[in-house]
Amino acid sequence: MAELQLPTYPDIPAGEDPSNFPEYRSTKYRFPRRPLFHLPQGIGEVTGPLLGEDRVGPHDHDLTAHGHGEPIGERIIVHGRLLDSGGRPIPGQLIEIWQANSCGRYIHKVDQHPAPLDPNFTGVGRCLTDGEGRWRFVTIKPGAYPWGNHHNAWRPNHIHFSLMGRAVPQRLVTQMYFPGDPLFFQDPIFNAVADEQARNRMISSFDLDETVPDWALAYKWDIVLRGPDATHIETAEEHG
Repeated sequence: MAELQLPTYPDIPAGEDPSNFPEYRSTKYRFPRRPLFHLPQGIGEVTGPLLGEDRVGPHDHDLTAHGHGEPIGERIIVHGRLLDSGGRPIPGQLIEIWQANSCGRYIHKVDQHPAPLDPNFTGVGRCLTDGEGRWRFVTIKPGAYPWGNHHNAWRPNHIHFSLMGRAVPQRLVTQMYFPGDPLFFQDPIFNAVADEQARNRMISSFDLDETVPDWALAYKWDIVLRGPDATHIETAEEHG
């Protein structure tokens, strides 16, 4: 039996957490002001969840198939691979996404954006990576939306990603952006990632080869865990 490895976390001195990013105003309410300490973990947290194909429905990857009609907006395909630091595929991993609709509105009680909700679009989906680490979603291109962080603040188009490892404490969260977005320069969430190359690795690329004629454009985004080419993963404070 393989040795059970518990997740570990870096020791960050109090007040020096990089998630304190003044331009992203709400981080001042969330970054740790006292030394971090490790919480004891039970066997269920370390070994669960038990994931498999029976936990994912046949249409969970298609966010356009959850209503009684076609959602409003530009249908797109987003796909890529989940890779480790050595470029090896990571199979059988649960990937979940959530996003705004084409008008920039989430189905969430605290979303006060006056844009309309789409009854045929919930904005959530999930899938498992295949044997080559590949994942794929059919969805609607999300709209930009205002969020009140500063004057005339709008979030770029983006999709949230959750990656579930072997256990709940290994869950990672990040965001995928779209190429050429004119709002990158003024978005403090995007720019809170200090390294420019790391920021650029959060931007997908247009993929004509996977575009389906007369049906949907495609975007490709590989997610790399750890190493110099790693995708930026949000901290718990960033994720909120």
